[in-house]
Amino acid sequence: RVNGHHQENDMENLSLFEIVKLGKSATQSVVDDWIESYKTDRDPALLELINFFIHCSGCKGAVSSEMFRHMQNSEIIRKMTEEFDEDSGDYPLAMAGPVWKKFKLSLCEFIAVLVRQCQYSIIYDEYMMDMVISLLTGLSDSQVRAFRHTSTLAAMKLMTALVNVALNLSINLDNTQRQYETERNKSIGKRANERLELLLQKRKELQENQDEIENMMNAIFKGVFIHRYRDVIAEIRVVCIEEIGMWMKMYSEAFLNDSYLKYVGWTMYDKQGEVRLKCLTALQGLYYSRELNVRLELFTSRFKDRIVSMTLDKEYDVAVQAIKLLTLALHNDEVLTAEDCESVYHLVYSAHRPVAVAAGEFLYKKLFSHHGPEDEGRPRRGRQCLNANLIRTTVLFFLESELHEHGAYLVDSLWDCASELLKDWESMISLLLDEPYPGEEALTDAQEAALIEIMLCAVRQTCECHPPTGRGPGKRVRYTHRHTHKQHFGIAILYSVDPEKVTNLLQFPQYFDLEIYTTGRLEKHLDALLRQVRDVVEKHTDKDVLEACSMTFHALCNEDFTIYNRVDIVRSQILDEQIDKFHRLLEDVLQEGEEPDEDDAYQVLSTLKRITAFHNAHDLTKWDLFTSNYKLLNSGLQNGDMPEQIVAHALQCTHYVILWHLAKVSEGSASKDDMVLLRRQVRAFCLMCQRYLNSISTVVKEQAFTILCDALLIFSYQIVASGRETLEPLVFSPDASLQSELLNFILDHVFVDQDEDSSDEDNDEANKIEALHRCRNLLAAFCKLIIYNVVEMKTGADIFKQYMRYYNDYGDIIKETMSKARQIDKIQCAKTLILSLQQLFNEMLSDLGCNFDRSTSAFCGIKELARRFSLTFGLDQLKTREAIAMLHKDGIEFAFKEPSPQGEGGPPLNLAFLDILSEFSSKLLRQDKKTVHLYLERFMTFQMALQRDDCWLPLISYRNSLQTGADDDTLSVISGMSSRSSARSRRSKPPAASKRKLPEELIESGFVFSSQVAWMMAQKQQQERASLQYGKMRGHIQHTIGLMEDDEEPIVEDVMMSSEERLDDLNEGMDFDTMDIDLPPSKNRRERSELKPDYFDPASIMDDSVIQLISGFFLSTFLSTIKISKVFLH
Repeated sequence: RVNGHHQENDMENLSLFEIVKLGKSATQSVVDDWIESYKTDRDPALLELINFFIHCSGCKGAVSSEMFRHMQNSEIIRKMTEEFDEDSGDYPLAMAGPVWKKFKLSLCEFIAVLVRQCQYSIIYDEYMMDMVISLLTGLSDSQVRAFRHTSTLAAMKLMTALVNVALNLSINLDNTQRQYETERNKSIGKRANERLELLLQKRKELQENQDEIENMMNAIFKGVFIHRYRDVIAEIRVVCIEEIGMWMKMYSEAFLNDSYLKYVGWTMYDKQGEVRLKCLTALQGLYYSRELNVRLELFTSRFKDRIVSMTLDKEYDVAVQAIKLLTLALHNDEVLTAEDCESVYHLVYSAHRPVAVAAGEFLYKKLFSHHGPEDEGRPRRGRQCLNANLIRTTVLFFLESELHEHGAYLVDSLWDCASELLKDWESMISLLLDEPYPGEEALTDAQEAALIEIMLCAVRQTCECHPPTGRGPGKRVRYTHRHTHKQHFGIAILYSVDPEKVTNLLQFPQYFDLEIYTTGRLEKHLDALLRQVRDVVEKHTDKDVLEACSMTFHALCNEDFTIYNRVDIVRSQILDEQIDKFHRLLEDVLQEGEEPDEDDAYQVLSTLKRITAFHNAHDLTKWDLFTSNYKLLNSGLQNGDMPEQIVAHALQCTHYVILWHLAKVSEGSASKDDMVLLRRQVRAFCLMCQRYLNSISTVVKEQAFTILCDALLIFSYQIVASGRETLEPLVFSPDASLQSELLNFILDHVFVDQDEDSSDEDNDEANKIEALHRCRNLLAAFCKLIIYNVVEMKTGADIFKQYMRYYNDYGDIIKETMSKARQIDKIQCAKTLILSLQQLFNEMLSDLGCNFDRSTSAFCGIKELARRFSLTFGLDQLKTREAIAMLHKDGIEFAFKEPSPQGEGGPPLNLAFLDILSEFSSKLLRQDKKTVHLYLERFMTFQMALQRDDCWLPLISYRNSLQTGADDDTLSVISGMSSRSSARSRRSKPPAASKRKLPEELIESGFVFSSQVAWMMAQKQQQERASLQYGKMRGHIQHTIGLMEDDEEPIVEDVMMSSEERLDDLNEGMDFDTMDIDLPPSKNRRERSELKPDYFDPASIMDDSVIQLISGFFLSTFLSTIKISKVFLH
């Protein structure tokens, strides 16, 4: 009791804001206590409520009794604005954390309970509600964001509570009117006049109360909502739209009309995704009811196109809700046209799963959910069942979408809403195997292929529960349907000739429950399956079919199951036959010494295809295929008469041999002889691939290049990582000649312009896409060698210089390569970038000569490329300062490397390169600019410093870019601070000091210059700038403080968005019989000049803590600057 007594006393001493914030007391009891105090003395209670809203805004000031009695609301708000803590942009509704999230809910609950408890008396006293509405209206028009946000939320929740009161009054008024009419219609003898008078009096009282509530709601709507629904802050706009959706749903008789709907329609064009999202969720609550749909006809006709377009919104959450809204709109079949539906249909193939699932629900409801009377008598199974008809519809939709390679996407999109349909294997198998009934149209060949693909995707989805790539992970399970086990063979036999169909059918066994073959005594079905697969291997030479057969055997040859021996025997028989046949055919071809005829070549190729397909998933090292393939490849090089397809598959098969050998050696059980053998094979095979890079066949060259890059990557120094030091003898590093040959291959086969002339545009476009895909694969294979340090990073210079020219085709690959290279070695990457620019510059000189015009497209292109390179270094200059310094060092040396072609006194040959180098000057810290400038002057003579001719402009512009702010280290420190952190939130946190320590003699040595005149000129320039130093310092500090303010949300902002013209355009064509709502500017808007003078005064911010911070930061950056000096000294 004592503890409870003390707690009660503590709660009595707390303010209303603190009680609500703590949330320890029930809201009902808090409101009841306030009502009791209001009934006792309403002025102090109302003053407490006013201070409650003020404190909820984060204002530390309070309204005194004197202010309450003698000041108007506008004067009180102005006084509170002056007392607001303007040093911080945080206020309760904007703060993060569970405490403040709970406070927001408590605030909304408090307002709702307050109105509910006062709805029978206090809200009609023409005092409390008038004061609260007036205060909230004034605060909502404030330029202080905290006041505006908090008061808008409070006003909207107050409006929602009043709407609930109005709804109850409307119901009571209708009931009273009905009772009055009933009583009045009675006969005179049975009529109770006293009851009639009471009902009449009650109806009058309810009508007066309803009128009073309507006046309150109109005051809030016109005073707050109309101005704040287009506020500059998105959170405020969200609050308004969320609440108006609640009003229209709660009290549709009063609010569900075009006068209010138009605000939601206009806001759907908002630039913030969260606001658009709230509009859609508000509308979903209305479209969900069929009764309310009738009142939305005009709105739907006006804004339907906008809703349809929002299905492609850049914010995926908005797109999902737009699709769901259109799904609800399907209640009325006349709302959406065929074009509208088609724009949603294709989204089932979206890579974003929520969008695709929402589109799948739309598709299912539109196409599959309508059942007519004729569907009632359909059988439950067979070709004529209802599901069979729906499956036909699915197949037709899949074919009409013309995206046959994305069947898995379609199945995954429909899975949540139509999984039972997609798992109806019996109906699918019946459509494939059973004869059509009289009058029934049989499936076409394309429809059968599509149905098999859909069936396969559905089986995969059932077994793996794994969406397609990019749509999220899942849990793998096994499919155990006995019916499909038995009937799968009939389908496979029926379609064993069609490569496309049999490829999909062969993938079904990968998802079988293999235990069922023994537990269910289905060995005869297993034997039938193995025979069928064996026949397919012997009949087909298609790569996809053979790989499907290989993967089927891989799935069945599982040592964990008892069927392994049975399957392994069949697999060994197939491989023995094919390998013996290959050896026999190869021996005949090599003995003849002549080019094989078509029949022999076909036999060798088909056999080699089968072996290669199986070697991809099965270990065939015991058959020693390396020797046979190496002989075949060597014969092709010597004679040059081997068909290209045979060579390509021989290269691939040999690659598999080496990989399987490596896997065996990596297990740790291999002998030294195995290691030596593999080492010889790797070197011999890489040399063979290198020789085939010069083949006349494009197919062979590209195959050899891709395999060679993969082999170099696999057998690089990284093979010894993760404790595999025993594999060190296998490391194979390419020499300089091989690196050069690989690079030249990329330059000759990737960075080439495709021919534009073609008679068949469709085929030509398809060929171009295929060629581009191959080239991207080749470039990616070589770039992997760069980022894994297999080849020297400087070889990337020839790749990086193509960034702008081939940006559309390979820009993403080159940019990612630069990013990875920078992560490996920032300095070496910077040297590679500058080298690529130097190469382009030399190429331009060779084409245009030394007297070129710097306005030519070639030079401008190099300069633009340098600008793009500069942007890739990011915004953190401290992380890249050494790399940027090295880049400038190499650029300066290159610019002065070659003498002037005009003789002594002329500009160096490469001087114009400094104009390109100036694009990187902005990435230098100010103290580093001075260091680079001093290094530049080491290459300059006295005459160069005096030159002003056009040919010397690159030197002048480069020096100017280095001298900008280079002498003011203090300003550079302030600028660095303002760009790296917010002054408000991080003033007390000093930056981390540099950990680099350098020898003292290096710090003391500095730079020695040979020219005393250059030193005198520098001193003169410094004296000329000294007179402007104070003004620059003062102006820069003011600019810095501006940056500090921009780092966080500003406290005082422009309240209204400039959107009247946009709203007028949107309102065009809206023939609403409603009031014209004027949207005036804010009445209480105050300019910054009216605020406290010291708010923007630099002196008020540059206190002692900031001075100490600047001093500490300056010392740390100075020490790290010495590291940069070391670069230029060496």
